[in-house]
Amino acid sequence: MCPQNARDMPDADAEGSVGDPECGDTLTFYLKVTDGVISDISYLVFGCCAAIATSSATSVLAKGKTIKEAMKITEDDVVNALDGLPESKVHCSLLGVSALRCALKNYCSKNNIELTEGAK
Repeated sequence: MCPQNARDMPDADAEGSVGDPECGDTLTFYLKVTDGVISDISYLVFGCCAAIATSSATSVLAKGKTIKEAMKITEDDVVNALDGLPESKVHCSLLGVSALRCALKNYCSKNNIELTEGAK
């Protein structure tokens, strides 16, 4: 009911975008990373209520986590944080996690950080 972290971040350290051509949803995550920890995160999403909710939940789950910890966030974590989603909207949690991982990989690439096997 009250999405968190929905805003642009012009000075982001990294960003990651994904889209779902089947439903038309698109999502971009923006990250600020301080000493290896996600100190700020925001997103812009175009999609249904479930896409907005999963984007918000993903951002809340990731904020304050290290890169490795954030890479381990799963679709189930997002769905559980929302106390469930209708079956027809579970794909929205995949959108959130995919965009987050894309942003994390972008950050690592820009900063010559190698992701370990456990963080994939």
